[in-house]
Amino acid sequence: MKYGLPEFPDGAFQKADRSDDALFYRAARLVTHIDEAAVAALTRFYAGMLPEQGAVLDLMSSWVSHLPDDLALRDVIGHGMNGEELAVNPRLNRWFVQDLNREPVLPLTDESIDAVLCCVGVQYLEQPITVFRDVRRLLRPGGIVIISFSNRCFPTKAVAVWQALDANGQAALVRLYLERAGFAAVEMNVLSDGRNGDPLVTVVGRR
Repeated sequence: MKYGLPEFPDGAFQKADRSDDALFYRAARLVTHIDEAAVAALTRFYAGMLPEQGAVLDLMSSWVSHLPDDLALRDVIGHGMNGEELAVNPRLNRWFVQDLNREPVLPLTDESIDAVLCCVGVQYLEQPITVFRDVRRLLRPGGIVIISFSNRCFPTKAVAVWQALDANGQAALVRLYLERAGFAAVEMNVLSDGRNGDPLVTVVGRR
C-alpha cells in the first residue's frame, strides 16, 4: 500500500471502512460535492488550463465534470465507480467503471491524453503513486494533471493520512504524490479560501 512512499507509517493508506468500495458506490449519488461558488471557480480554472480540441480523462468522475460549456474538446473520457452516474454526464463521449484501489492501471493507450482531471477524489486512493504514474503514462508530452480537493469527503472511505492533515498538509501530500510519480513543475493554487463557501485547492503537474 505504501509503494513509492516508504516514509509513511503502517496504516497511513488504510480506511475506517475496509469493505469493498464497489458496495459503497453502488447507489448513484446525483449531487455535487462542492458548492456552486467552488464549482464556478474550478470551471474558470479549467477554461484557462485545458487545450481546445484536447483529449481529456475525467478520473474519479460522476454525473458532472465541471468543464466550461464553451470549451470544445475532441474527446472526454469518464472514469468512476458508478455507471449510472457516468451514463448521465453530458460531457462524456465514453466512460468506464474501475476500482483504482484494486486495479490501478488504466485501460487507455500510452500518450493518448492531453489532460487528466481528478476532482474531489484523490483522498480515496490507496495506491496513489501507482495511479499517478499510470496517469503520467497516458499523457502526451506537455500534458497536465489537475487534482482538486475541498474539505468534504466520505470520511469512512478517505485514507487515514488524508484525514490527519489540514488543507496545507493535504496540498503538500498531493504535491508529493505527483513528484514521486515523475511529474515536473508541480504547483498549488487556492481557488477558494473557504471564507464564503467551500474551500477549493488545485495541484497541477506537467509531464
